[in-house]
Amino acid sequence: MIMEMLYQGKTKDVYQLENGNVLLKFKDDCTGKDGVFDPGENAVGLTIEGIGKANLETSVKFFELLNDAGIKTHYVSANLDEATMEVLPATVFGHGLEVICRLKATGSFIRRYGAYIEDGAVLEGGYVETTFKDDEKCDPLVTKDALVALGVMSPEMYDSMKEQTLLITRLVAEELAKKDLDLYDIKFEFGYNNGEVILIDEIASGNMRVYKDGAIVDPVELTKIILG
Repeated sequence: MIMEMLYQGKTKDVYQLENGNVLLKFKDDCTGKDGVFDPGENAVGLTIEGIGKANLETSVKFFELLNDAGIKTHYVSANLDEATMEVLPATVFGHGLEVICRLKATGSFIRRYGAYIEDGAVLEGGYVETTFKDDEKCDPLVTKDALVALGVMSPEMYDSMKEQTLLITRLVAEELAKKDLDLYDIKFEFGYNNGEVILIDEIASGNMRVYKDGAIVDPVELTKIILG
């Protein structure tokens, strides 16, 4: 199989395949600081042996769950032994857009709106927010109206993305609940393929905030529980 490297990411390398699809190679490098794993950091801080394969296996589990539910994503297939995932080509929105779905108020949501709501309060129906991927500006929040005004996406694309986000979050939360895990919030990335908005990137533990018995679960431990 002839491949052309498109770019090297912090936790994944990306290759162009002959068939027009893209190959993601998951690495054991993790974002963090001072040797401590932190999915919120923007730089590689440590290497955890086997975490790339584990993140891939977790993503495959959830992508196949979505596929069974009739939700189209960029996922095509995976090779766990080689820690690779073949995906459909997709164009990102703008220079990269993160979509966060919050089921309970915590973290930056409380830092912004703590005068109006208690930490851990349920956000009925789920709350969706979007941020531009911009390390220098600390991933600024951006509204639907701004995304449309800036030409990043159409109103219809935003509505599709939001609807998918709420549905996917509910399915992931239900799957985690089977293991007595409580999903507080989760981060996604979407792109578009032939004009259709689809979920891209990964669905890994490092993109979720999950609690068990009232205590937050470390992403590495969460991966073990999900795959256990």
